Amino acid sequence: MELIDQLTNLASRAQKQITHIQTEEATKTALVMPFINALGYNVFDPTEVVPEFICDIGTKKGEKIDYAIMRDGKPIILIECKHVGSDLNINHASQLFRYFHVTEARIAVLTNGLVYRLFTDLEQPNKMDERPFLEFDLASFNENDVAEIKKLSKASFNIEDMLFAAYNLKYMRAFKKYFEEQFTQPSADFINFVSKQVYEGVLTPKLKEQFSILVHRSFHQFLNDKISMRLRSAMIDTSGQSLLVNDVPAAPVMEPTVGTDTDGKEKDIETTVEETEGFMIVRAILRKTVPVNRVVMRDVQSYCGILLDDNNRKPICRLHFNSSKKYVTLFDIEGGERVDITSLDDLYGMASRIRAAVQKHETKVAV
Repeated sequence: MELIDQLTNLASRAQKQITHIQTEEATKTALVMPFINALGYNVFDPTEVVPEFICDIGTKKGEKIDYAIMRDGKPIILIECKHVGSDLNINHASQLFRYFHVTEARIAVLTNGLVYRLFTDLEQPNKMDERPFLEFDLASFNENDVAEIKKLSKASFNIEDMLFAAYNLKYMRAFKKYFEEQFTQPSADFINFVSKQVYEGVLTPKLKEQFSILVHRSFHQFLNDKISMRLRSAMIDTSGQSLLVNDVPAAPVMEPTVGTDTDGKEKDIETTVEETEGFMIVRAILRKTVPVNRVVMRDVQSYCGILLDDNNRKPICRLHFNSSKKYVTLFDIEGGERVDITSLDDLYGMASRIRAAVQKHETKVAV
């Protein structure tokens, strides 16, 4: 079985077991050992996996790490486990810090059974970095995440390749975080830098204020255009038929729009990349049910609504993507039903219910 299938199965089991896991030992047995096993290591073979691995630190003898993955009699990966649901902050990594420099292992893993944070020694040789170079979350992962975690597997593990990947991942993660911050709210330095690339005059305070708005909008428009182009290429079915309207992805521009909050005050409403992609997925699902130009997005402050015929009385679904816990409200039943999701791919699993919502509205019209 492919690693991605094993991890998907493990994630599914974890969601059912999590409320029954009361201790750190139960976390190891139910979640961590199956994860190690999925990577190809035999958790019952002490030549491959040593539980309670002893690390002598100076005068302190008998210090133990939860698991050490071995190769040729030497540890290559150290794993420290916490109870499922525990925060994995830097304080929880203190044992790994101590053990890391007294073994030959170059990879350390801190986990609570669901989230796996990977560390190495990129900053100073033989001293574990304070920040992980990779974080893998069983509750939310994609093929790229699996490709990276696969480098830990018995069949693929190569320390030089692993360290090279760690270096790239560490800084790519930092760059992505910076881009995300600038996308959400461009800093003054970023706006000045970008402005100077296109404007040769003096940046007066008034110009800086104007450019601040334009940079923000341009950033959003640029990404929107890229998404539209990608969807235009991807949304073609196997027969070669376009899934788009007039061969153009009819998605709204992701620029801030003005709405009102419950107090009647004007407030910016910003259609996000995820909301746009979600809308296009819903349209693709419905292309054989109704003409897709009848499927319309209407974004409001608390959710992104998808309606039939742009009619509030014909809701298809609502995308609640504005918080860390994302969910969708489906309207195939009266009053709607909340369904939690971990990724946009989950929308495809709701295809029958999304179609049923539209068919319900169409049936009412016919009656």
